[in-house]
Amino acid sequence: MNLKIKAFTLLECLIALLAISGSVLVISGLTTLMQKQILAEKQNMQKDWQIFCEQLCRELSGAKLDKVENNFLYVKTEKALRFGLVGENFRKTDEKGLGYQPMLHHLTATKISEYAGQVVIKVNFEQGEERVFYYKFSGGK
Repeated sequence: MNLKIKAFTLLECLIALLAISGSVLVISGLTTLMQKQILAEKQNMQKDWQIFCEQLCRELSGAKLDKVENNFLYVKTEKALRFGLVGENFRKTDEKGLGYQPMLHHLTATKISEYAGQVVIKVNFEQGEERVFYYKFSGGK
């Protein structure tokens, strides 16, 4: 009686194990790379926010508050300026909305409010994060 049972040989099992371990190593490497990319993007957004805050403080430091209207901040320096969300960018323009100086990118919404000379700018980023900027004008309006 010649019984031959079809089964995996030891060599075939080792090859299958090698293929599975190779796949796991590739997936592990990709997830590590993704984590590094996400961390770098968050640090880049943090840096953009810090630059925005410093730049806006400098812009507002010599200015007088004119008004907050239609979710835009209007100030007066040598000329009248307007700050607010246009498209997906927070921009500095002249009072009529002409000119183009983007200050912060990749936004979904902003909310600008003012009470007794203190301006609050709430900014929502595309990634879902929300940041708040406070500025107190000296002498109110």
